[in-house]
Amino acid sequence: MSVQITETIWLNNDEVCSLQHVAAVSGLSEADVMDLVETGVLAPVSGESTSSMFYTECIVVARKARRLRDDFELNADGVALVLNLLRRVDALESELLGLRPKHSSRPPLK
Repeated sequence: MSVQITETIWLNNDEVCSLQHVAAVSGLSEADVMDLVETGVLAPVSGESTSSMFYTECIVVARKARRLRDDFELNADGVALVLNLLRRVDALESELLGLRPKHSSRPPLK
């Protein structure tokens, strides 16, 4: 019988982690993570590109970047483009959802 210990962290804007941690859990190298910072995909806590502390929610983006790079063989610019477009699609979907009326007095069209 083996025992497995699992550690859980919240991926949000309240917790921070180091560049090394983001690289380790995402599967990217530290240089790859810094490339994402330079292209504007990831933002360090301080907002300065020389900072090595990130909000833990950056881990999700970094893992997605690694999957895009590996699965579709994208270079750094391609990964940045896809991630920025995905972020824009999410923002537009949220905006559209906010514009839809919650309760309509009209019956649905047939």
